[in-house]
Amino acid sequence: MSERNSTAAYEALKARFERLSALYGAQAVLHWDRATMMPEGGAGARAEQQAVISLIAHETLTAPEVAELLVAAREADGLDEWSRANLAEMARVHAHATATPSSLVTRLSRQKSHTEMVWRKARAVNDYASLAPELDKLIALVREQAAAKADAFGLSHYDALLDGYDPGRRSADIDVLFAELETFLPGLLQEVMEHQAAGPERLPLEGPFPVTQQEKLGREVMDLIGFDFAHGRLDVSLHPFSGGVPDDSRITTRYDEADFTESLMAVIHETGHSLYERGLPAEWRSQPVGRSRGMTIHESQSLLFEMQAARTEGFIRFLAPRLKAAFGGEGPAWAPENILRHYRKVEPGFIRVQADEVSYPLHVMLRYRLERAMIAGELTAADLPAAWNEGMESLLGIRPPDDAAGCMQDIHWPSGSFGYFPTYTLGALAAAQLFEAAKREHGGLEAALGQGDFQPLLGFVRTHVHGKGASRTPDEIISEATGSPLGTAAFKAHIEARYLDN
Repeated sequence: MSERNSTAAYEALKARFERLSALYGAQAVLHWDRATMMPEGGAGARAEQQAVISLIAHETLTAPEVAELLVAAREADGLDEWSRANLAEMARVHAHATATPSSLVTRLSRQKSHTEMVWRKARAVNDYASLAPELDKLIALVREQAAAKADAFGLSHYDALLDGYDPGRRSADIDVLFAELETFLPGLLQEVMEHQAAGPERLPLEGPFPVTQQEKLGREVMDLIGFDFAHGRLDVSLHPFSGGVPDDSRITTRYDEADFTESLMAVIHETGHSLYERGLPAEWRSQPVGRSRGMTIHESQSLLFEMQAARTEGFIRFLAPRLKAAFGGEGPAWAPENILRHYRKVEPGFIRVQADEVSYPLHVMLRYRLERAMIAGELTAADLPAAWNEGMESLLGIRPPDDAAGCMQDIHWPSGSFGYFPTYTLGALAAAQLFEAAKREHGGLEAALGQGDFQPLLGFVRTHVHGKGASRTPDEIISEATGSPLGTAAFKAHIEARYLDN
């Protein structure tokens, strides 16, 4: 085939993926609407809309001519580095799509929407019995998808799902990293708790903390970090999340008038996700290479801002007087040192999104083990609560009082996201490495955070992470940005320095 025809094939692919990008954006906004503001009675209609959009996107991607265009475009010699990376990513996305039959795409979309809505009701009243049968139906469909992808890619069922969230990642890689964490983390957790118990008392922060003030403070901090309100918004949902598209970012959080600390850090966490999307290369946003590079990188960005930066002593000292003013605080409880103790409290708890950064990986390890068992057909939804409770007791030494604080707490499984959970801890490892590298590159980074200035940190990730889009593998991005492959050493050093060296 001539170079001219090969180049034309590549341009035809770009046009098709630009249309797909608009469909994916519509899906993202519809998901946000469903979770935040739409009436309950319209859930069925919205689920059908979501299913139709999913089917249209799938058929657009898997049409026979796409395979023909991919073959033809590979002959093009005049493509630059980004275009070659884009073509490779087109092929990867196409392979994932063609491995899943159209009928399964529709059934999965409908069941995901339905199970998620059942979960929202069931969690609110601690009624796992109503969720279990719907979750079993969803798991069966996810296993069907996993089997189809496993056959197409020559992977295990779980790895086939994992690859959709973190391209190139395998459970064997995760097993090595998690085994390393397990050699030191339980002992380190105990050591940190003993160290904190021997230190100054953590004085209670007396509420109530009005939601209006929490929201106002959250918006101020988002603006400080670099969130663009001309291209995004903050709302409320049962589970904090971020979504939308780079030019239309949607963030949600939840509020507790007895404790402002959770919602503020959730806002910072989701802002990290949004900044990543907003920082993706603008000239490639409608193309696969211009998308985010998997969930390990995505979670590294949220945790970089929430855990690494926003909990530094300098930033908390900057934040403390603003907290005091926002909530009318008085007395020694509102001193920066005491507020820092609240944000660095280490204590095993039931809820993952409220967990401290020392015990958090143990929450993820539990979910990783359980979802692998469910995908392998070794664990049913009916048996999940008992397995969950036993795992919590084994890993964290606590047992949930009910299923709402146990296996029903997360939205991931009811929405069909199997293979996502391990990326939270992989992201934490990556965030520690990235923060260490950013401090090496910008010697005054922590001093800047003490002035409320996030620009040095944001500039570092804009260059070394955001601007790379999907042109590299997740591990290549981490290695190039930090000088080392993904590992546990930086995370261990960070925990020891933050919680024991004081």
